[in-house]
Amino acid sequence: MDKTKCQIIELPKIGDERGNLSIIEQIKQIPFEIKRVHWIYDVPGGVDRGGHAFKETEEFIVALSGSFNVEIDNGEAISTFSLNRSYYGLYVPKGMWRTMTNFSTNSLALVLSSTEYDEHDYVSDYHEYKIWRKDNSKVPTKTDAKTSVMANIPDHKTLSSEVRSVFDCSLCELNKMHDKEGNLTYMYENVHVPFSINRVFYSYDIPGGEDRGAHAHKRCHQFLIAASGSFEVVLDDGTNKRTVQLNRPFWGLHVPPGIWASEQGFSSGSICLVLASEGYSEDDYIRDYDDYLEYIKTQDND
Repeated sequence: MDKTKCQIIELPKIGDERGNLSIIEQIKQIPFEIKRVHWIYDVPGGVDRGGHAFKETEEFIVALSGSFNVEIDNGEAISTFSLNRSYYGLYVPKGMWRTMTNFSTNSLALVLSSTEYDEHDYVSDYHEYKIWRKDNSKVPTKTDAKTSVMANIPDHKTLSSEVRSVFDCSLCELNKMHDKEGNLTYMYENVHVPFSINRVFYSYDIPGGEDRGAHAHKRCHQFLIAASGSFEVVLDDGTNKRTVQLNRPFWGLHVPPGIWASEQGFSSGSICLVLASEGYSEDDYIRDYDDYLEYIKTQDND
């Protein structure tokens, strides 16, 4: 893949009558490691937003719902890419001035980034950008951009594969940046979630009232967000059960490995966004509840 050029990338689309699913795995579907994730929502129709460049950050942009254009300016020419399908995304190399334009009403944009936010990497003035393009030697040394604190996720157990209590699943309020051109929520790996983000996937086109999920993981941590609409997450550790409702794009639920979880009661048009600590591995899944109970017993005996 040529990392100097913008290009549309088709993502896996797993069809299901309960709702389709697409996967973005770092290095595999996109050519960088995922360090930061943000999503833009509550966007008024016809709005333009963005208008900035990153000197060192690569991005991948997906229209989870609705549609919008991404205008790319490399300092010499402008190209326009239309995003209107959940299973296509746009790779944006570093050093490109990009603007998101012509949003349809209540579109939902997902953006994955290769770095955490660094104000020295960010260029918001087009004149400054043009000057920088003429002399790339002015790129500053990268700095650590961790500016946020860990959300209210307990850190004494969450990284252990031994966690099995539904009460170790944490509901967290995330950052919400208000803007008349659409609100934005962002997350950093190992800052807002207690794990590295190796995979992002999302369910969409979900019929109202549908149920999904119903499985457990042996190693994988997950963080679930109702990016649009609402649904309930039913948690089960083999002894206790707990139901958590997700209905805001700035709230998320951390589910450690060893918990049986299912998503239920989706409202029409909901989108379930999930950040995961592991790449896809069928061996990591437990899909039968009786097998899950046996797995719990095995872990207790170890």
